[in-house]
Amino acid sequence: AGGGGPPSVPAAPGRAQVFTTVVDTFLEKLAAAGSYQRFANCYRCFYKLQPEMTRSIYDQFISQLQSSIKEEIQEVKDEGNLEALFNSLDKIVEEAKNREEPAWRPSGIPEEDVRSAMVPYLLKHRSYLRKVLKEKEEENRKVAESVLAGRDRIAELQQLIQARKHAWQ
Repeated sequence: AGGGGPPSVPAAPGRAQVFTTVVDTFLEKLAAAGSYQRFANCYRCFYKLQPEMTRSIYDQFISQLQSSIKEEIQEVKDEGNLEALFNSLDKIVEEAKNREEPAWRPSGIPEEDVRSAMVPYLLKHRSYLRKVLKEKEEENRKVAESVLAGRDRIAELQQLIQARKHAWQ
């Protein structure tokens, strides 16, 4: 590869990968919590009579438990479309890294939340309306000047007509 660029930073694992790791860690800890020693202590009489059979039953139990949990979690992932949602969330987080303003968080008081969301919008809208109002007032002022100039011209023409009318008579 080219040696001129900055060293590549390994990408952080995606949420789907983190979720899978968490599930695997959970299963390992579950197996550790349900250790063979604990299992054997619970079924001490059977263990004393058949230690190999007890071990076999324990191994089957743990194996079935882990595969059952994995199947259930996979079913939840499939039904909830978690893979796509995790990827979408990763994409949103990546896009948000370049934002300068902090993300909005609810305060828990609906009135304040609505106010905090609406006030900036309403202030921006008020500013826009004031700008439009100034433009319209300026336009109306120019139209009023034009109307007054037109009236003055009409008055001049009426005087001219009157003067010519008197001169003609």
